[in-house]
Amino acid sequence: MTVRYEKGAKDTRPWGTWEVVDAGETHVVKKIVVNAGQKLSLQKHDFRNEHWIIARGTAEVTLGEKVFKAKADTAIYIPVGTKHRVRNPETKPLVFIEVQTGETLDENDITRYEDDYGRV
Repeated sequence: MTVRYEKGAKDTRPWGTWEVVDAGETHVVKKIVVNAGQKLSLQKHDFRNEHWIIARGTAEVTLGEKVFKAKADTAIYIPVGTKHRVRNPETKPLVFIEVQTGETLDENDITRYEDDYGRV
C-alpha cells in the first residue's frame, strides 16, 4: 500500500479546493468544494476506488455512461478504472467528502479524458 497524502494537505484548483481530513495506510479522506458552475475533469484512476458523500448542494455526476443528479446525503461508489466527473450546476458551492481506498493512494493516479482547464 502506498499512501502519498498527509492529513492537512490542501490544494486550490481551477474548479475549487480539496483538503485531506484523514490519511492512513488503507484510506484517504478529502473534503472537496466545487465552486458554483464548475466541474472536475472527466477522469479515471488505475489504483484506487472512490466513495463520495454529497454533504451540501446538488451534484451532477458522470459515472461510466450514466449522468445523474445527486443531492445531499447521497453516496456514490466509483470503482477502479471507471470514468467519472462531478459538476456543480448550482449558484452556491458544492461540498462532498471523498474516501479513497486501494493499493496506491496518490494524487498522480489520474488519467484525464476531458478538462475545461487545459489539463488533458
